[in-house]
Amino acid sequence: MHHRLAPSSARGLLYVAVAGIAWGTGGPTGALLFQHSGLNSTAISFWRLLGGAVWLAAACRLLGRNRIGHHFTAAPLRYLLSGVGLAVCQLGYFAAIPRVGIAVATVVSLGVGPLFIALGARERITGALLLAVLGLALLVWGNGGSGSASIPGIAFSLVSGAGYALSTLLNRNQQDPVTSAMLGFTAGALILLPLAITAGITPSSSSWPLIAYFGLVPTALAYTTFYLGLKAIRASTAAVVALVEPLLAALIGVLAFNEHLTPLSLVGAAVLLIAVVLQARRE
Repeated sequence: MHHRLAPSSARGLLYVAVAGIAWGTGGPTGALLFQHSGLNSTAISFWRLLGGAVWLAAACRLLGRNRIGHHFTAAPLRYLLSGVGLAVCQLGYFAAIPRVGIAVATVVSLGVGPLFIALGARERITGALLLAVLGLALLVWGNGGSGSASIPGIAFSLVSGAGYALSTLLNRNQQDPVTSAMLGFTAGALILLPLAITAGITPSSSSWPLIAYFGLVPTALAYTTFYLGLKAIRASTAAVVALVEPLLAALIGVLAFNEHLTPLSLVGAAVLLIAVVLQARRE
């Protein structure tokens, strides 16, 4: 017997896969910005969300979606909390890195996201979901990642995953994902602004193209297509499929930055891919 996806589910999975691919370019872009922009992580996160809001505001204008104020006043708490989730996701992750290292911060924050989403959406935690977390851990740690078991660092990573889950759950079944994402980005940027100002917010002139790309592809495009996918498939499935993000980031590292994947990382990548396919088949 062949498992056949409904057209809406297939479209939803495609949207989420595109989001994961777009997110996968965010890590390398952020790394380049750290090197060349003269900004710290909070300021880069601010420009990322502000850039995403600007790109989507332009999209709303082109699409003739001019009732942005009406959308906000209809559910202001939803958009403010979505902004909180986006800001917390960024702040928690970057606060965890100096305490536990990139590997632990990545595995915990990305790994608990689908778990929190499944719990918040009251969806079943499947074997495929747990397999995806295992594959993620093997992919990251197998590539030489290390870190400590700092309780504050783990806590910041958990907070980052919770912020991602919050923004995901608040944007399920939105009729206008473009406007919803734009309002969430705007709220998140405003939340980050006071913190960004204290450390310096003006990037080097040569980094503006990277900032524009960061706002467009890994932010505006990624979140909009992710929210579009949430209209058609389960939130927990979307979160697992979106884990193609670290797979693409690893591939970019190999092709563009001369990084090398260990056998354990390759096993992790294979396990993660299998988990994504298994979870997708549930739709």
